[in-house]
Amino acid sequence: MGKKLLVVDGHSLAFRAFFALPAENFATATGQHTNAIYGFMSMFARMLEEEHPTHVAVAFDLARESFRNEIYPDYKGGRESTPPEFKGQVPIIEQILEAMNIQVLTKTNYEADDILATLAYKGEKEGFEVLVASGDRDSFQLITDKVTVLWPGRSTADVKYMNPQAVVDKYQVTPKRYPELAALVGEGADNIPGVPGVGPKTAAQWLNKFDGLDNLLTRADEIGGKRGEALREHTEQVKLNRQINALLTDLELDCEWEDLERGTIDRSRVEELCDTLEFNRLRYRLIALDPQGGQVSAPESKSDPLGEVEITVADSKDQISAFASALLDSPSAVTLCAGSEDSKLATVLALVLSHNNQVLVAAPHLLDEDATNELLDFLNSEQEWVYADYKATAHQIATLGWELPKPSFDVTLAAYLANSDQRDYGLDKLSAKYLKLTLEAPAKASDQPTGQATQDTLFDESALDTKAMIAPEQTETWARQAKAISLLYPILEKHLSEINGLDLLNELELPTAVELFSMEQTGVAVSQPVLKTLKADLKHLVNTAHDNAIAAIGGQEVNLSSPKQLREILFEQLDMPKTKKTKTGAYTTNAAALEELFLKTQHPFLQALLEHRDKIKLLQTVEGLEKAIATDGRIHTTFLQTVAATGRLSSADPNLQNIPARTAEGRKIRSAFVPGKAAEGLLTADYSQIEMRIMAHLCGDQALLEAFQGGEDVHRSMASAVFNVKPEEVDSEQRAKIKAMSYGLVYGLSAYGLSNQLHISVGAAAELMEMYFARFGAVRDFLEGVVAQARKDGYTETIYGRRRYLPELNSTNRQLRTIAERAALNAPIQGSAADIIKRAMLLVAKQLRAEQLSSKLLLQVHDELILEIAPGEKEAVTKLVTEAMSGAALLDVPLEVSVGYGSSWEDAAH
Repeated sequence: MGKKLLVVDGHSLAFRAFFALPAENFATATGQHTNAIYGFMSMFARMLEEEHPTHVAVAFDLARESFRNEIYPDYKGGRESTPPEFKGQVPIIEQILEAMNIQVLTKTNYEADDILATLAYKGEKEGFEVLVASGDRDSFQLITDKVTVLWPGRSTADVKYMNPQAVVDKYQVTPKRYPELAALVGEGADNIPGVPGVGPKTAAQWLNKFDGLDNLLTRADEIGGKRGEALREHTEQVKLNRQINALLTDLELDCEWEDLERGTIDRSRVEELCDTLEFNRLRYRLIALDPQGGQVSAPESKSDPLGEVEITVADSKDQISAFASALLDSPSAVTLCAGSEDSKLATVLALVLSHNNQVLVAAPHLLDEDATNELLDFLNSEQEWVYADYKATAHQIATLGWELPKPSFDVTLAAYLANSDQRDYGLDKLSAKYLKLTLEAPAKASDQPTGQATQDTLFDESALDTKAMIAPEQTETWARQAKAISLLYPILEKHLSEINGLDLLNELELPTAVELFSMEQTGVAVSQPVLKTLKADLKHLVNTAHDNAIAAIGGQEVNLSSPKQLREILFEQLDMPKTKKTKTGAYTTNAAALEELFLKTQHPFLQALLEHRDKIKLLQTVEGLEKAIATDGRIHTTFLQTVAATGRLSSADPNLQNIPARTAEGRKIRSAFVPGKAAEGLLTADYSQIEMRIMAHLCGDQALLEAFQGGEDVHRSMASAVFNVKPEEVDSEQRAKIKAMSYGLVYGLSAYGLSNQLHISVGAAAELMEMYFARFGAVRDFLEGVVAQARKDGYTETIYGRRRYLPELNSTNRQLRTIAERAALNAPIQGSAADIIKRAMLLVAKQLRAEQLSSKLLLQVHDELILEIAPGEKEAVTKLVTEAMSGAALLDVPLEVSVGYGSSWEDAAH
């Protein structure tokens, strides 16, 4: 293959991508917009996939101004300011390119176009086929038989190939003449005026007739009419235009041709960046572009460590016994995972065990009673048991009636502790990141079908041997998964040891996974009649709110869920103050904007609209709960242990941590959660102001410590100090301000954010913050110290050593840096709270077993535990829970626990 050079105008393509993809649809959980990044990398990947260049460079502008501004000060002077959503995306694009080993070029006082022109000119001279990717028409002057411009269209997937004939077809001039045409016509985007009344068609006719711009200007007197007069009046401007749009081809660049050769991709760095940006499919597309054979495809078996296994599909006691006996000769960890395959023929579920290079597949339909007992005895033996995801595996195997041994190691949880901001901890992702391997089995010639199976053969079970119900390629995939776990184990264990994370894994996260499995299996009982009544009531309230909204605008029918129709009503018919515009230019009708608008206008239509939205949301919650009720009459949520970067648990399918508690209708939903048939009540216990107590402990502010130690209303005490009044003279508004301030500071609250929260001016909010810090200086010093230390270390730590890595703290991008600073403020406090409630939950579970009580833990909801109380155990469990939770951490302030009891979750509120 010959040499092929691809040079890319970075800013040009990034801007094209930004405006092609809506910013509001591309943002991470931290608020970083990613539409320009995603679009740019998608276009760039397509170019590499389709063109296979041997050499690549991406050029970026260093600043808006260049030497051209010295020639013409108004050059690009009319451009609008850079959209705030775009800011910060280019540096991230550069980071991804660097991870892909792609040369990024810039040059002070010159534009990216000049770098592209220099490389294209020199590349053609060196015998390269040259591709120039740019959205700037000035690049058309570079086109020759060996230089093609890749011109982006309206979407990121639309790229046009501009060769000499394409330029002639579109502009009726050759590429050499195109900048002369542009000098006559002008370029609005660059603030370059053309000759009045002269468009591309006229300019092309003149250039072709007079053989170029120089001849045209020399013989301008031959052009008659108003256009000729305009040309003569603007001759100097045209000459200036031509000087400005001429691209330089002789820059001194700090690179050689070998520097532009495509190199090996840094997979780990690409994975890390894609995790942060929450890119899933794109990551594999980028990794697959590795020119050194690093594509995400199966390597040959001779060099594939996942392929070096001996697979036994067990159907006898002796095979299981032989596998177990091998551990006596070489004691080490045993890997366990669950394999499943759904097909029209059958659902196959198997337990897959791996030790060294031996893999045992144990499927229940292949085992007789003796073999099954042998397997269960082995699972009860003293071994190190390593899982990819213990909790998920345990649920799968529980469907067989089998119980798995408790985990010694879990690679998912270990990877989460190593990098809590990663978005996907699937085994395939971890294998690609840490092992540089794919789990997909390599294709083999023997795997290909040699004949056409008949319909009868496919679906007649009696025609098949039971062992054949597990396809060979399926067992190989399972084996590769099990082997991958065993290879990940020492890597992640070593990594956690280096960052002092093993104790957190062994003493907190692994026991938490075991307890969560038990809680998920138990589930929580619900009253279906209560849910049915609630649904009917909410439907009535939805309809009432709808009718009130229609009545408020004179009976005009409107779809309250249609943003377009709402904009017409609010901003055209009712002429309300305009809300913030979205990227499409439309005024937003999101909940926050409408609530703010209602505060300004108090219009009954908005009141009814907000009520309608609230009740629909509650109705959807109730309907979701009804669908989630299992055959045992209970809801079995799934607790997510690796989602929140701070260590907090979340809940899904359904989300039971999101049941509202601040409104009457929301609390009614909680009344549907009831004790099971064999229980007598529910008990709830939560911490009072735990995050404030942790902040007091960490910052050591004496006044704050004394307030908590004396059992005072801490918000009232703080308000008393800030506003310099006696505690009994603090009014509700002052207390609310200080409470908002205190909790807000934990989340990096700014004066602007506080002003929105309290509905006061930014100046008043800033003044309040100054008063607060003047009285509680230790709080300010602590918060500043957290960020400074994290910037130095690269991570934050909780009281128990949970780390959150924040490399963006030292970013040159202000937006990324600000987001990281807020995370740094939040992580130690909220993370410590998460650690403490987990410790409390484990202590409660341990004591319930130790005292042989029948009451059960059901849920953890933020800082609250919910238990189902067995008959006669209320007093004992209340004492047990209070002592366990209050003793879960030793802080400089007491942990205060509030306990409630009742016949439903709502009745047990306190």
